[in-house]
Amino acid sequence: MADKVLPMREALRNALREEMIRDERVYVMGQEVGAWDGTHKVTRGFLEEFGARRVRDTPISEMVIAGAAVGSAMAGLRPVAEIMTINFAFVGMDAIINHMAKVRYMFNGQFKVPMVLRCATGWGNQATATHSHTPEPIFAHFPGLYVGMPSNARDAKGMLKAAIRDDNPVLFSEVIALYPKPGPVPEDPDFVLPIGKGDIKRPGKDVTIVSFGRGVEWSLDAAAALEKEGVDCEVVDVRWLRPLDTALIFESFKKTNRCVVVEESLPYYSFGSEIAAQIQEHMFDYMDAPVKRVSAMDVPLPYARDIELMALPNVQKVIAAVKEVI
Repeated sequence: MADKVLPMREALRNALREEMIRDERVYVMGQEVGAWDGTHKVTRGFLEEFGARRVRDTPISEMVIAGAAVGSAMAGLRPVAEIMTINFAFVGMDAIINHMAKVRYMFNGQFKVPMVLRCATGWGNQATATHSHTPEPIFAHFPGLYVGMPSNARDAKGMLKAAIRDDNPVLFSEVIALYPKPGPVPEDPDFVLPIGKGDIKRPGKDVTIVSFGRGVEWSLDAAAALEKEGVDCEVVDVRWLRPLDTALIFESFKKTNRCVVVEESLPYYSFGSEIAAQIQEHMFDYMDAPVKRVSAMDVPLPYARDIELMALPNVQKVIAAVKEVI
């Protein structure tokens, strides 16, 4: 089947719709997913197509959404629960961390939790400090919970389908700024990208740039600019923060001997810290320079537009980091 150019939200919608058609145990739930077509319009038209039994509008309570999804998954269904934006997931942390992530282990596999928690994520757009988060590394800290974050429409479809089909719980983060970005998407209903496998988005030989989500876009734009100056960057999109494809990162680093990590998240106790530690522990003999990190500034995100942009990563900050390591 040929690819079709779609914005990322439509790629996600197609993935979810195809899985609901394929498996009647799959249903969606969350605030406004039905009558309102979803806050980000990913579930547009689902209520009319699948009915109120499989498209469940919920109360405004993230603990209820996450807790009910865990219970129904344990009972044999395959819920895809939507959290309007990821900052609201903090309200449901007990259900997510103490139940969603741990039930299968604590019951020695007698119960499975085959569920997906979809969360819209990302900084910016003057949403202010309490609504501007990219906290995926926090969730990836906990064993038992898979964490995926696509950087483009194609990956979004293949990764979401894999998450829905898997028997383990998945926190699936979708960058709000990437929802309208178009890209080629396979129409094959069985197009699935494996969980825990990253991708080389751009081959290169001088510097490895490791990223995920929106950071991949900044990294690719920086690599294109640096190419004009004779610097050849390899861009690694990990796709999954857990399981993390360290083998792909190490393979790239062996070739380039230098690394820049780009993330939209905060700098302390972060994804960048983890990548730097992994490379130092396992690839020390290949290191020609310290690992450089590019992230958001260590502040609550300001409201004023100019200061907000100052606090966020961007292409120029990635370019500067690459120049430092070479």
